[in-house]
Amino acid sequence: MPEKHSHAALLIIDVINDLEFPGGEKVLPWARKMVDRLAPVAERARRSGVPVIYVNDNFGQWRSNFSELFEYCTRPEARGREVALALKPHPDDYFIVKPKHSVFFSTSLVPLLEYLGTSHLILAGIATNLCVFFSAHDAHMHEYGISVLSDCCCAESDTDHDIALDQLKRFLRVQICRGAELDMASLAT
Repeated sequence: MPEKHSHAALLIIDVINDLEFPGGEKVLPWARKMVDRLAPVAERARRSGVPVIYVNDNFGQWRSNFSELFEYCTRPEARGREVALALKPHPDDYFIVKPKHSVFFSTSLVPLLEYLGTSHLILAGIATNLCVFFSAHDAHMHEYGISVLSDCCCAESDTDHDIALDQLKRFLRVQICRGAELDMASLAT
């Protein structure tokens, strides 16, 4: 049975993450705060009929499926374990593995968005100044409407986060807003 079309999709970027990289210890406190805001936004999207699409690094786990990747990122010693556990995708969510910073680079995202009839992307995740930033730039090149949820993204510092959001707003005219401000139901239709 074909899935329901939606004008918008929520892209959750790199939150299934072990945070075991240089600077990951600086991202962790911001990621913990992000969880409390992003989890309700994702739930609101699901209730409104907005597809939730997790697009995630594979951490060198090229032979793994989602379950194995999730298990890897939630191993007991993983710095990002609690964040990944709190933001685990629901069974009806989509999950795409990406090899580089942008959610578009060498992924199946565009055909999925075309199938869903999506023209507006809502971006959230880790890190504002890297993967969210590169993804927003590529979304702009693909001519999608773009909203970035400022309180549902995080970086190593407020400065990194704020500069990235400012650049997206100034040069790409991206809508920057808080998750609670977004009218998810109106974006679905």
